[in-house]
Amino acid sequence: MFRYFKRIKFIFKFWKFIPFLKDFFFTNEVQGHKKLLGVLFIITYAFFPFDIIPDFLALFGIVDDIVIATFILERMIKMAPDSLKEKHGLYKE
Repeated sequence: MFRYFKRIKFIFKFWKFIPFLKDFFFTNEVQGHKKLLGVLFIITYAFFPFDIIPDFLALFGIVDDIVIATFILERMIKMAPDSLKEKHGLYKE
């Protein structure tokens, strides 16, 4: 249950991750294969044609998209070097 609340908090603070994403892709600290994996995650999510809950169901249709986007961002944070996590205040493991 705690993990569920942690994800909801994460969703509402998404705007804070934009500088992290910029640094993740443009810094030399992150290895090339990790950047490629991050891009593949994003592209796969963007072009994956299947929704668990259809988007025409208003609020409920967006839930699966938010969960997937949150999962992708969490994976990218885990792949990031510790120095980048500390710089953006994401070091909480």
